[in-house]
Amino acid sequence: MLFLLLMNFLFPTFLIGLVSIAIPIIIHLFNFRKYKKIQFTNVHFLKELKQESDSKSKLKEWLILATRILAITCLVFAFAQPFIPSKNKIVQGNKIISIYIDNSFSMENTNKKGTLLENAKQIATEIANTYNASDKFQLLSNEFEGKQQRLLAKEEFIEQLNDLKICPVTQDLKNVIKRQQDFLKNNNSKNKQLFILSDFQKNISNFSKSDIDTAIISHLIPLTSSELKNVYVDSIWFENPIQQYNTLQTIHAEIKNNGSKSIENASIKLIINNKQVSLNSFNVEANSKTSVSISFVVKENDINNGILKLEDYPITFDDEFYFCFNAKNIIKSLVINGTDSKTGGNFKSLMNNDSLFIYNENEETKIDYNLFTKTNLLILNNLKVISSGLTTEIDKLLNAGGSVIIFPNNDREFTDYNLAFQHLHLPQIIGIDTTNTTTQSINFEQGLFEGVFEKIDSRMDLPKVFDHIIFKQTTNNSFEPIIMLQNGRPLLSKYNVGNGKIYLFSSSSKLESTNYIKHSLFVPTIIKIGVLSIKTAPTYYTITANQNIEIKNDIQYKDKPLHIIKDQTKFDIIPEQRLLNNITNLYTQNQIKEAGYYKITQENKEILSVAFNYNRNESQMDFLTNEELTSNIEKLNLKNITVLDSNKGTITNTLKETNNGSKLWKLFLILALLFLLSEILIIRLFKNN
Repeated sequence: MLFLLLMNFLFPTFLIGLVSIAIPIIIHLFNFRKYKKIQFTNVHFLKELKQESDSKSKLKEWLILATRILAITCLVFAFAQPFIPSKNKIVQGNKIISIYIDNSFSMENTNKKGTLLENAKQIATEIANTYNASDKFQLLSNEFEGKQQRLLAKEEFIEQLNDLKICPVTQDLKNVIKRQQDFLKNNNSKNKQLFILSDFQKNISNFSKSDIDTAIISHLIPLTSSELKNVYVDSIWFENPIQQYNTLQTIHAEIKNNGSKSIENASIKLIINNKQVSLNSFNVEANSKTSVSISFVVKENDINNGILKLEDYPITFDDEFYFCFNAKNIIKSLVINGTDSKTGGNFKSLMNNDSLFIYNENEETKIDYNLFTKTNLLILNNLKVISSGLTTEIDKLLNAGGSVIIFPNNDREFTDYNLAFQHLHLPQIIGIDTTNTTTQSINFEQGLFEGVFEKIDSRMDLPKVFDHIIFKQTTNNSFEPIIMLQNGRPLLSKYNVGNGKIYLFSSSSKLESTNYIKHSLFVPTIIKIGVLSIKTAPTYYTITANQNIEIKNDIQYKDKPLHIIKDQTKFDIIPEQRLLNNITNLYTQNQIKEAGYYKITQENKEILSVAFNYNRNESQMDFLTNEELTSNIEKLNLKNITVLDSNKGTITNTLKETNNGSKLWKLFLILALLFLLSEILIIRLFKNN
């Protein structure tokens, strides 16, 4: 009886036919049969027989009446097409349906029906076919293209659906839901629904209650693969900070295995400039990672393009890892010597004899500020004064990522120095200590001397200091002591200022103050600081919505547009370009979508070569199950979201019930036939008796 109270009728006017119930009732009340009288001599037994026959006859008539009434009622109900409405209230009329298909790389996984993307397209077609020809559709994929912001007829929707292909873009689930809801809100229909077909990777499938519009019915359809497995190169890095021509370099790669089976003796190839230069093997446990090291000799004294490559199926987008490096690294140095400095020749001798450096020098009274824009490493050697103009240029150089070494002059008042140090966020000078002392320790953990010494000997000869400046104790978080004196004060400290670094000595470079400039530590210190001053281009970039590429360049680049090109595909764009602190920033604005090598050019002249790789978020084979999705929805107490199981093959029927409720006309038609059959059986049964 409860379901009768819940029923609605698609064609309620047919219920007028219930008046036909009166026909069997009239027949029952007015029995028009004529009786014939027969005379008997003794009617005693006939009276008893008549009473028994009348009782059976009345029961038979009441049963026949009931079956006829029920048969007519069920037949009328069948024509009125009753249904039980779904829990989600559907307004009758034309519908607008937004269907999102996840076409990210993880949808290349397979099940018995093929790839997950093909599975999703098939289900989306079935969904469309459950709706009327007058209903309209939106097809949304990860590209979020402008053409996806319009309504489509069913035929056009299916046509565009068939053209959908895998793409490198990923979208968070909450962004997808927002995009669909915003689109549906902009349409006047009162009947709106959205579908999301995805593998629901855990790292992009979070959403909150505030992300959901409760007025829109939503359906989540998870797609699962038969076997989850993927081995891929996650990241790479060089052992040395710079790469030089004809040197042995070592590159490290982190390899991850997201599968349930361990991998043994798999191979990884290193290809440099289209030639395989090395091959290595690796083992990696299930759901684990490992590092592989590959060494090679740099053969090109210029830009080198590399690929680390392995083989894995069916997820193949992350089997190749592209990278670029420049073997022609140059440290552009500028040494400014004080008017009475006698140690300038030491810097000149060191840098002029090393092909890594381009050496420039100025006197304190003749500074060429135009050189600052082309300088990585600036050395202030025993200046008497650090003027405000010089301080300003130093600040610009630091903001551009350069490095500064300061050997202070300790033969005069420090007022000018302290003003400059205050501007550069360095500690103030409060005096001079003329006591002879020695160096006590080197902070090897700081990184400046990393890789300089093959073996660290606690008895190694360290520099001597005959006088040094006393700095006010600082609480600057960027302060890092590198070389310490026996009295606990620093001889060399590093300060992070802006985007650059200042290396501050507490002693002058004069031989009367220290023997550091003649010590064996002098050469590796200057070279290593110079190496760290080079702001090399990243080895690789990741394809994202708006990647930023920084280029430290000469000022003339701002006047002419830069292009990003890819020769193999005739790809050529002019990216958004901004100049700040002599650094050109290029913004890709979601225009780079294919992994590989790209050239940054100006007037057909190559400025830089860069490598792009697909985002490895899609490589993680960790997905939400139907149960986890349902549990999350229940925790958020969302009544308008349902999770449909794509593996049971009942999506079409479920949608029909969701849209039209549970249709009962077939049930009532069967019941009508059963009641008619019951009438026939009752008539025959009582006749035989």
